[in-house]
Amino acid sequence: MRILGACLVSAIVGGIVAGTVVRISEPTTLVAQQASPPRGPGFPLIPIFPPKKDGSKETPPPPAKAPAPAPGKTQPFQWTNPNSNPNQPLPQNSFTLHDEWDDTEELTVEEQVSVRVYEDTNRSVVNITTRTLRTDNFFLQAVPEEGTGSGMVIDKSGHILTNFHVIEDVREVAVTLFNGESYDATYVGSDPVNDLAIIRIEAPPEELIPVRMGNSSKLKVGMNVYAIGNPFGLERTLTTGIISSLNRSLKINGDRTIKSIIQIDAAVNPGNSGGPLLDSHGRMIGINTAIYSKTGQSSGVGFAIPVNLAKRVIPQLIRHGHVIRPEIGISRVYETEEGLLVAKLIPGGPAELAGIRGPQTKRERRGPFVVERIDRTAADTIIRVDDEKVATVDDFLGNIESRNPGDTVTLTILREGQEITVPLRLGGEVPQVR
Repeated sequence: MRILGACLVSAIVGGIVAGTVVRISEPTTLVAQQASPPRGPGFPLIPIFPPKKDGSKETPPPPAKAPAPAPGKTQPFQWTNPNSNPNQPLPQNSFTLHDEWDDTEELTVEEQVSVRVYEDTNRSVVNITTRTLRTDNFFLQAVPEEGTGSGMVIDKSGHILTNFHVIEDVREVAVTLFNGESYDATYVGSDPVNDLAIIRIEAPPEELIPVRMGNSSKLKVGMNVYAIGNPFGLERTLTTGIISSLNRSLKINGDRTIKSIIQIDAAVNPGNSGGPLLDSHGRMIGINTAIYSKTGQSSGVGFAIPVNLAKRVIPQLIRHGHVIRPEIGISRVYETEEGLLVAKLIPGGPAELAGIRGPQTKRERRGPFVVERIDRTAADTIIRVDDEKVATVDDFLGNIESRNPGDTVTLTILREGQEITVPLRLGGEVPQVR
């Protein structure tokens, strides 16, 4: 009896559940609730027409004829309810989508600038492929190894500007122009201190489109910049960003440090080295040289050599194959409203021997401790070099590097509120001329 009773209870419960499932699975009609305001998009719900007083149902109005599309416009398709009657008209607030691009859409101002910069400059950028021999540690054999980099055409004679580390210790260098033509390159000169090098190709002048040079002394943090190069061998790739900082010092290889570096957040990856950094007018303001990354790929911190430094070096590299660089003995200055404040002197250098003063270290005793502090107000401020005003680091370096080792210059400095002149003989060794 207990088994029979259990079976009867099970049958009754099963019937209730089955009936409930059947009722839930029956189609339901969606009705818009008018009590509360509509939320979200106006979905095309099937309108409900109440019956008339005589018991007959009201017939829906005939569908409105859609207006013909204007010339040049595309016909939008309308979102429909798959469960609705195809003959049922859609409400006026039905959701619409355009299935094609509207040719009347225009580029934004920012997009127009990016497009113009790329179209004006990309043909000046070249792809550099290098080949060298690497010794295999296991078989002790020379294994060929290839590398890639970027560069830019600087004149109709075929001179190409790139980074020194792109062509350092390589055996063969090939340059590919914008039209796909490749040429073997020859070495012209290099400046390892500033990571710059010049190579040359024998190409028709009509295929050589020199890059336009800008002025890096007018740069401001926050300016838009554009980098073109060949990351991972992908030729003439454009990336954009802003100037994040100025006057950085970058240690590239060994004890070589480049000064006045431009820091950018534009994506710079392996293969971008030697490519141009451009302003919004398509003028080159720097040469992309390095990135700060733990993975070897872009992390939003890139560095570029200022173009004003390159403009000082290029003529000497083409003429002599190296830079004839005088030494003044000042390794760091700060730009101030009065002039250039001396921040660090090279011990035993020409500036120190001439009597130029840098920051003074003062020691003070505080109880049992001796505290050292740096007094920057004791340092000299350089105002002029041979009656030529120097307001920026570029002005100062440009003036000094335009001279030869052994030349004598007169520095006008501000010391303790008084202007004085100090004669200084430039140092440095004259490199051998090729």
